[in-house]
Amino acid sequence: MRVLVIEDDPTVGQFVKRGLEEQRWTVDLVADGAEGEARARSQPYDIVVLDLRLPGRSGQQVLRNLRARGFEKPVLVLTAQDAIDEKVETLRAGADDYLTKPFAFEELLARVEALARRPRAMVSPQISVADLVIDLGARTVVRAGLPVVLTPKEFLVLEYLARHAGRVLSRTLITEYAWGYHFDPGTNIVDVVINHLRKKLDAPHEKKLITTVRGVGYLLKG
Repeated sequence: MRVLVIEDDPTVGQFVKRGLEEQRWTVDLVADGAEGEARARSQPYDIVVLDLRLPGRSGQQVLRNLRARGFEKPVLVLTAQDAIDEKVETLRAGADDYLTKPFAFEELLARVEALARRPRAMVSPQISVADLVIDLGARTVVRAGLPVVLTPKEFLVLEYLARHAGRVLSRTLITEYAWGYHFDPGTNIVDVVINHLRKKLDAPHEKKLITTVRGVGYLLKG
């Protein structure tokens, strides 16, 4: 088994690395969020152990970016936050499990072993809603057989809506997913991107996929 540990605290990082290596696992340790994300995307790891508070890029954003780009391997999140909303948000972002700091290595090992045993469903690299097809690997969008050219942010917003097709997503949720927690929640950037998506996806077709729920947010439905 090959594990990537993304943790900026050298004491915790070395503690986890040494303990897993004693179990005869191959472990790489990275202290920067952006570097860790790049490493996870470019090398064949079986499990990622991810701290949330990282330099370069937050663990939450690393997790969202990996999942948005089709990363399917288990991710165990390490967090100093024990608030319920933080845990819920972490799981919604794509974490398979989380462990609150401080922790005993025996518990971390048990959770990592459980994730390693868990069968992973084969996830299609495509999301389909009605006549819309989003290829997560190639980062392409096709509607009714015709290609649709999107900017990176338009793609992220559309992908998020498609993953939750039929569910109303608030502007706050969409903003956090596509722009991260440090973006001004009072901005109308979500509405701007949605308008662009409507022009590119819905305007040429009689059937409209993007719906506004006044006072709540947006949903994509077939």
